[in-house]
Formats: sequence, structure tokens, C-alpha cells
Amino acid sequence: MLAGWMRREQRAVIEYLLTEPAVQRELNAGKRLLFTDAQRRKLARAAKRLSRKTLAGIATLVTPDTLVRWYRERVAAKYDGSGRCRPGRARTAPAPRGTVYPAQGA
Repeated sequence: MLAGWMRREQRAVIEYLLTEPAVQRELNAGKRLLFTDAQRRKLARAAKRLSRKTLAGIATLVTPDTLVRWYRERVAAKYDGSGRCRPGRARTAPAPRGTVYPAQGA
């Protein structure tokens, strides 16, 4: 009897959690939602655990394809080394001022 009550309670919670984004989508109808990078990462990480079919059944703020794309971009950025590489010779530390080298005095 307790298990049946718990299932009904959980079903009601799930129903509410599915209804809330649908209402928010109606409020933002026609407006473009702007997510921060942190919000995109959070949504992509949570969506990775679910299949596209499951995501399509859930009333999400963005499409399942968008969530998968955000996750793919997140993984690609992790292994992208372009921010660390620069063209040309590697930089060296400048010599401290006032340093006298033995070859200069001769």
C-alpha cells in the first residue's frame, strides 16, 4: 500500500516537472532563449545520460539534437589544442636588465 502511494507521488512529481518547461516555452514563444556556457554544459551533461528518444518524449527547452550537439562541442573543446599552440618559434623568457654577460666585456 505504501509502495502504491509512493509511485503515485512520484508520478505526480514527474508530471509537474514535465509541465513546467512546457509552460515556460509558452511564455517565451517566439523569443530566442540565450543560455550561458555553464548552463549549456550542465544541460548537455544531464542529457548525455538519456537517449534521443527519451529526450524527445520529455518537454525540453531545446531540441534533443541541440543537446547532443552541445555535448559533442564540449568534448571537442576538451581535446582541441589550438588555444595552446601559436605559430612561429616558442617564446623565451627575456633576460633580466643589468645582466652582464662575459662575452660583452671583451
